[in-house]
Amino acid sequence: MKSIPELLSLSFSTYPFSSTAQVTFDLPEASDVRLAVYDVLGREVAVLAEGRHEAGRYTPTFDGGRLPSGTYLVRIQAGTFGATRSMTLSR
Repeated sequence: MKSIPELLSLSFSTYPFSSTAQVTFDLPEASDVRLAVYDVLGREVAVLAEGRHEAGRYTPTFDGGRLPSGTYLVRIQAGTFGATRSMTLSR
């Protein structure tokens, strides 16, 4: 039986990462979700999740292999909740 998280959360598998990173988010209830990655200039570089998701844990992979080293912002919007975290791509 799959456990349902109590709070929405956002975390990374490795920090800093060298080319790919697992971005985990937990949904306490079904929500419309958009999980995207932006460079420091605000340009969207990847969309990791979009659309309706049931409650539970999700772990999409971010592939930064074609991007330069630097800081990237991961933004999740799920229902009325939004959060932004930074992550560093280091080669």
